[in-house]
Amino acid sequence: MKKINLAISGCLGRMGQQLIKSSKNNNNFKLTALTENKAISKKIAGIKLDVNTEEAFKKTDVIIDFTVPNCTLDILKIASKLKKRVVIGTTGFNQKEEALIKKFSKTIPILKAGNMSLGVNLLMYLTEIASKSLNEEYLSKVFEVHHKHKKDYPSGTALMLGKGIADGKNKNLYNLMGKKFLNKKSFLMEKKLISIQLEKVKLLENMRLHFLVAKK
Repeated sequence: MKKINLAISGCLGRMGQQLIKSSKNNNNFKLTALTENKAISKKIAGIKLDVNTEEAFKKTDVIIDFTVPNCTLDILKIASKLKKRVVIGTTGFNQKEEALIKKFSKTIPILKAGNMSLGVNLLMYLTEIASKSLNEEYLSKVFEVHHKHKKDYPSGTALMLGKGIADGKNKNLYNLMGKKFLNKKSFLMEKKLISIQLEKVKLLENMRLHFLVAKK
């Protein structure tokens, strides 16, 4: 079986480092490019780090992206021109950026998820079923706790669950979502159907996600 030539963008991040480790232990993949959004003089696994350019991705079959939204869109422009497949694990996109990604997906294969866990994706599906089963008298809230280094909120996971709720109502998530709270102990019922609350803690690699449906 021919090995898949793999590029990892955001290679110095936590997920990037884990992907490098996993790909090295998998005989189906061959690391051909490691990139960041700025020039860094360094080698990892014998590969010199590069910036996101056509030349860097020229010999790759699949680009895995764990960066930031503006960087992801730059990668998609390059991938679209080179006709490369892209896996997007980046989170924090706004509605306009999500629309651009959808547009790119019409020209190249894209796999995108706010959380790559099978369990979370199953939970999203079950959330959609629950939302569909409950009438408008019920309010949906997503609570999440993250380590203090979390940069974007709501997280991709919270937004996935919010999308499950919205899809269950045949509605657009951005039209249903109410206020987003950071470091609030509690919040009152909102007029909007979905509210998302984030709490940051000192613990590293800690996340607890609660999905509650409560009668108004």
